[in-house]
Amino acid sequence: MSGEKILLAEDDAGIRTVVSRALSRQGYEVQATSVAAALWRWIAAGEGDVVITDVALPDENTLDLLPRIRTLRPDLPVIVMSAQNTLLTAVRAAERGAFEYLPKPFDIGNLIATVQRSLTSRKRPALAAAGPALPEEQLPIIGRSPAMQEIYRIIARLTTTDLTVLIAGESGTGKELVARALHDFGRRKGGPFVAVNMAAIPRELIESELFGHEKGAFTGATARRVGRFEQAEGGTLFLDEIGDMPLEAQTRLLRVLQQGEFVPVGGHHPIRTNVRIVAASHRDLRLMVAQGLFREDLFYRLNVVPLRLPALRERVDDIPALVQHFLAKAQTDGLPLKTLTPEAMVRLKAHTWPGNVRELENLVRRLAVLYAEDTIGEEVITLELEQARPPAAPAEAGPVDDSLGGAIERYIDRYFRAHDGALPPPGVYDRLIREVERPLIARTLLATRGNQLKAADILGLNRNTLRKKIRDLDIQVSRAP
Repeated sequence: MSGEKILLAEDDAGIRTVVSRALSRQGYEVQATSVAAALWRWIAAGEGDVVITDVALPDENTLDLLPRIRTLRPDLPVIVMSAQNTLLTAVRAAERGAFEYLPKPFDIGNLIATVQRSLTSRKRPALAAAGPALPEEQLPIIGRSPAMQEIYRIIARLTTTDLTVLIAGESGTGKELVARALHDFGRRKGGPFVAVNMAAIPRELIESELFGHEKGAFTGATARRVGRFEQAEGGTLFLDEIGDMPLEAQTRLLRVLQQGEFVPVGGHHPIRTNVRIVAASHRDLRLMVAQGLFREDLFYRLNVVPLRLPALRERVDDIPALVQHFLAKAQTDGLPLKTLTPEAMVRLKAHTWPGNVRELENLVRRLAVLYAEDTIGEEVITLELEQARPPAAPAEAGPVDDSLGGAIERYIDRYFRAHDGALPPPGVYDRLIREVERPLIARTLLATRGNQLKAADILGLNRNTLRKKIRDLDIQVSRAP
């Protein structure tokens, strides 16, 4: 592994020293600088096997340097580091040919692993044309927390593909925003983006809504109607709340995904379709498959690239930026500009946010409309959160067992009742264990900031066993210092 030369460009002397030492211990030769001009001279002279560079160097933004590097030395991997941890930074780095984007602060072990991967993967795909930069306040997704950095990296990697994406996340986490970002920064951004909420369409009209219908296909069909697949031709079709699609419509959708064509309701001739599918659901589709409520073959057709959005309570560090964004948006809509005291912000960060980002936005708009004071204090936030709390469920007869065992018993009772007197399909034990394992491991990893050694120790698991469970349960690990 020795003999390869790493070109390192980093303005921060401390980071430059730490990275240089870590790479040198791995047997790499490191040539370091603090300016882009020196880096470019080395590259132009044919030096280096891998480049590691910060985005913001004193003399140049290295995102502007990337196309020149790709033109002169297309096989030279470039790893980009940045403290500007936004979606736009990740996307621009991918568009301009970066091998990988690492948000600061990053794990040194992760950097070394990325260098090793880059040395065995020299050939890069053709560059996508870089579009005009957007100011940060116009970005579709707000947040720089570690939980969001992995989302940005995945979106950036998907900008040069048409792969089908399945977005999972609680209601209000921004699934449609992510779908739009995949479209707006992707290869189909010149085509239409068509969103369909499957939960909002009567089940008897779903096929007509998706595939259209011919005149006279059914009572009331007085003219031919173009369906959403035709409307999205050449672009992206976003199927929101796909878990609410009835089984018969799932069968039709699967056939379209397999064959690339559909027949309108009442029609006789197939129509070819060229759309990218992005689907989303707040439901656990794997559980629905096990319950026989969602087709397994359709699930795997949609789940090519799974993307789980974190709940707001998993990214509370993003709340100040989100509040600022929503306050500015309210002012643009003609509402008075407000500010929040530090104590009010602490109170917001302590809330559990069952409605996620949508709940936060609604709260901010209420603050802008209902309160005359320019500065909102903690007492106002507390009052609003108390008033917005949903009414408590009617008390059950007798005391409620609030232990873990009691919660599991209630879950199992609901699960069996959901089958209307029939027995559920085999495999209840494994499904229930999976339901408990996933949040247990995910929350432990969150508590240890992604440190798998510490998490394995806390859980009492072998590290290899933990890694396998993370992979099998599709748990996203967010690493932080």
